[in-house]
Amino acid sequence: MYERKIIPNLNCGLDLMGEVLYGKWKMRLLWFIGQGHKRPSELQRKIPDASRRVLNVQLKELEEHELVLRKIYPVVPPKVEYSLTEFGKSLIPVIGTMGQWGDDNAERLREVIAKRLPSPGIADEILHSNSGE
Repeated sequence: MYERKIIPNLNCGLDLMGEVLYGKWKMRLLWFIGQGHKRPSELQRKIPDASRRVLNVQLKELEEHELVLRKIYPVVPPKVEYSLTEFGKSLIPVIGTMGQWGDDNAERLREVIAKRLPSPGIADEILHSNSGE
């Protein structure tokens, strides 16, 4: 199991948020659970680029940070559902605002991200993805 070597700086709200939300899929998991996608298989379909293992690890971390609740139903095969806690629900407007900022600045963000990529082919693919071309 991973053991942290550096103690996190928890003196700033941004650091605290980063500590809780750090992870490629966490904001999307919170968003989709907030929209009613509660089963692990539903979340996997909504985020097909993530492995089941990574999603499970990040869901467990969200549960440990008291943002989601996991309910296990006593049936065979076992059924698991996730829901947001009140604490988790308070993040949804923040995530929505961040998503809107990304949508509003999508073209510029694609350009600056593409500049940093090692391959021109990958950069072209990013510049033309979801841009309507």
